[in-house]
Amino acid sequence: MRKGKGPICLFSRPTLRPSQSKVSLIQGREANMAARWSFWCVSATMAVALFIVYDVPSASAQRKKEMVLSEKVSQLMEWTNKRPVIRMNGDKFRRLVKAPPRNYSVIVMFTALQLHRQCVVCKQADEEFQILANSWRYSSAFTNRIFFAMVDFDEGSDVFQMLNMNSAPTFINFPAKGKPKRGDTYELQVRGFSAEQIARWIADRTDVNIRVIRPPNYAGPLMLGLLLAVIGGLVYLRRSNMEFLFNKTGWAFAALCFVLAMTSGQMWNHIRGPPYAHKNPHTGHVNYIHGSSQAQFVAETHIVLLFNGGVTLGMVLLCEAATSDMDIGKRKIMCVAGIGLVVLFFSWMLSIFRSKYHGYPYSFLMS
Repeated sequence: MRKGKGPICLFSRPTLRPSQSKVSLIQGREANMAARWSFWCVSATMAVALFIVYDVPSASAQRKKEMVLSEKVSQLMEWTNKRPVIRMNGDKFRRLVKAPPRNYSVIVMFTALQLHRQCVVCKQADEEFQILANSWRYSSAFTNRIFFAMVDFDEGSDVFQMLNMNSAPTFINFPAKGKPKRGDTYELQVRGFSAEQIARWIADRTDVNIRVIRPPNYAGPLMLGLLLAVIGGLVYLRRSNMEFLFNKTGWAFAALCFVLAMTSGQMWNHIRGPPYAHKNPHTGHVNYIHGSSQAQFVAETHIVLLFNGGVTLGMVLLCEAATSDMDIGKRKIMCVAGIGLVVLFFSWMLSIFRSKYHGYPYSFLMS
């Protein structure tokens, strides 16, 4: 021990100089930065590895999807070039219409054209559908955005069952994306099945405008020419006596026929092109009167024309009975017959009106 001083501790901490403290701090920071850099390198390496692992299968699936879509479009284009309306069975429908991928719309007509089905409306609708498909196929705007197809009940009954469909004909638009919505089913009984009406519906659903081009029909000009020839012949034969041109009864009868034709709905039929009648393919029951107030059948027009004619004839008989100079017995018979015709046919007319307007509260005798 040293005299006058305390003991010296051999394990006491030596005092650090300022330069040594700064060196230790710098070394600690460098070690921390190295650790962080190693962490980020490892994380980036793992991310790249995961991207490679998961991206390769997705890219392969995308290429496979594009190949399948290209094959489907090529197949549809090939069939369309041969026949504008593609006939499909259950397998073709599921593969080309229902199964993805699909970047095109398909307008499908579900019908029953076999003779034993006795669907007259189906044949008429098929003719209009063929005109529409041909107009699209041979137009300058033809693309692979939309195709026309047909499924016959006897060739694809499983498709009818899959879609829970129990009537024909029916037109459905299968859009390029998603499932058909309510508006993608064509309202046949409201719009009729003319090619022009279907083309307007397609434009609303797909934004594809089709200009309908019908084959030349010479029946109208021939009938008009025949009518003019008959009238010209009659005028020539009666050229010495032209009093028949001033016959009030003849002109009144012609005007009455025109009025009855227009009030019965002939112009509506010409514009909308409705079916003549509707036959249920399952029960075989034929409806001649449309159940809605927004549409009608051609047969319904003829029935209304007949009933209006009966009411008109009854009114004419009543007027003749009141103003003619015949004996009283014949006038009574004409009066009774006129009243009977008016009551009978007006009652039937009102019954048709009640069947179309279900909330109509009034009736008349047999209505």
